[in-house]
Amino acid sequence: MNTANPFYPIGTPGKPWGDAERAEWLSRQTRQRSYESEVVSKIERLRDRFDVEEYGCLEYGDERFPLLAIRSPDWNDDLPVVLVTGGVHGYETSGVHGALQFVDQHAAEYASRVNLMVAPCISPWGYERIHRWNPNAVDPNRSFYEHSPAQESAALMQLVAPIRDRALLHIDLHETTDTDETEFRPALAARDGKPFTPGGIPDGFYLVDDSENPQPEFQQAVIAAVEKVTHIAPADADGNLIGSPAVARGVIQYPLKQLGLCASVTNATYKTTTEVYPDSPRATPEQCNEAQAVAVCAAIDYALAHL
Repeated sequence: MNTANPFYPIGTPGKPWGDAERAEWLSRQTRQRSYESEVVSKIERLRDRFDVEEYGCLEYGDERFPLLAIRSPDWNDDLPVVLVTGGVHGYETSGVHGALQFVDQHAAEYASRVNLMVAPCISPWGYERIHRWNPNAVDPNRSFYEHSPAQESAALMQLVAPIRDRALLHIDLHETTDTDETEFRPALAARDGKPFTPGGIPDGFYLVDDSENPQPEFQQAVIAAVEKVTHIAPADADGNLIGSPAVARGVIQYPLKQLGLCASVTNATYKTTTEVYPDSPRATPEQCNEAQAVAVCAAIDYALAHL
């Protein structure tokens, strides 16, 4: 969609969608890749080194998606817990594959020091459709609250409930893409009957801290590590990143719990949301995955060093 035309092709400007508009939107979504072959198969290959559990199952029409989590094989209740999540927005590819790369290449380094829980693809329907929402046109990453309207969010909250107060760190892996501006924000405005105001997409990696419990030194430690892999997004002329003030280089803040964001699901001291920019001419898919894995390692290293 051309951002010069703020009217999305579904619905009536100024009027929120009803059932008919949601059905029309759903009818336009097509399966473009396989959760089973691209994600589940990779998780299955980790079973000889890690514990894998099915923590839920999404059923949409005749489609069934097992929700899988990877855990440390020798869980020790005396150790701190680290939660890594990816694919809350299914289209954000490096969030999924960066989480899996971390497990495959780096998780063993933290054995005997932390308990790891990794949910690499929270929204498999969105992964297959390369979409931000679930089939009900609901954004799982605005739905982490009691009586959630998103099955994806509710399932993760149930998984995490036993470790909510014991987690030391939660890092949630995301991307900001050009399609945020050309498709997903216009769709959101249309769905909610609001005007769409074009914005900009930061060119590079950045982080989202929790404005209710900011950890600036922690965020900068992650930025410093990732900068060795890919470039950090500069603030715009107004000192903003994606419309929010840059509180430090490559860092903005959101009230995570108030917005129902995934990074609010625990009471961890250290929380962050990564934002990789895969559409940059300066970044390859391999760099994007590596940036996510490096961010996880840097986050764990900092948290353990500051226990």
